Amino acid sequence: MLLLRKFEEKAGQLYGMQKIRGFCHLYIGQEAVAVGTMSALRDDDNMITAYRDHALAIAKGIPAKECMAELYGKATGCTKGKGGSMHFFSKEKRFFGGHGIVGAQIGLGAGIAFAEQYQGTDRATICYFGDGAARQGMLHEVMNMAVLWQLPVVFVCENNHYAMGTSVERTSKVLDIYRLADAYDMPGDSVDGMSCEEVHKGMERAVRRAREGGGPTFLEIKTYRFRGHSMSDPAKYRTKEELEEYKEKDPINTTLSTIMTNNWATQEEIEQINEKVRFEVEESVKFAEESPFPDDDELYKDVYMDANYPFITD
Repeated sequence: MLLLRKFEEKAGQLYGMQKIRGFCHLYIGQEAVAVGTMSALRDDDNMITAYRDHALAIAKGIPAKECMAELYGKATGCTKGKGGSMHFFSKEKRFFGGHGIVGAQIGLGAGIAFAEQYQGTDRATICYFGDGAARQGMLHEVMNMAVLWQLPVVFVCENNHYAMGTSVERTSKVLDIYRLADAYDMPGDSVDGMSCEEVHKGMERAVRRAREGGGPTFLEIKTYRFRGHSMSDPAKYRTKEELEEYKEKDPINTTLSTIMTNNWATQEEIEQINEKVRFEVEESVKFAEESPFPDDDELYKDVYMDANYPFITD
């Protein structure tokens, strides 16, 4: 969790220095969601998300240096410097984006789950989206299909209370978003996204159901972002009092408190973790700074897949 926080803080700093260009959506405040999820998964499970993807990509195993290089637009980035902040990807780590179109990844997530079912694996697919995307027609069409076909997918709504600057209260009478699953007879649950332990418990149940052929689950994980929607957002639509209330629930601080209260680590060990994270983030910046930009001949590569499929002519 600390690595995700420090990486994002550094990314925000570098954006202000114009080392990182374009869009940049930070995950600060939501770290418990990523970490609680990963502790309940296997390495070969699939993950797909929207454009607030840095922390989830690192949690899924993409090295921080490749993520930072991607933010810099360098050839050593996880998408060869072509995707930028919103389009992280790793076939090896089974992290399938990073998608800039709101809600588009929901259909893709169900498709990945269908492929696993078709091939007879027991892999689970975790499909993230925000509370804004919960208003997209894509979600409802996909949930209906996923239940009919009993797909091994976990739909996760990261409800951080604001779709850009629009609160959930202004977009729907259904404030408990997980209840949308009721219309499709899909199991749904609300999870405290400021607690990595609670996220783990909710995800573990959902993933077990997917592996055992029980079909999809809808999890609404209630979290909060401490920064604006993106780096260009001053977040004036929320009060200082609201922000301070959530900062008292900061998942980094509460997790550290749990560790120290239960004597699961010494102060010296905590300091070693801090130093390890600081070094990893600094090394990621050094790697990005020293990496080359993509060559011009990369422009048209990775656009279409080269393949020869037999055509049925009779």
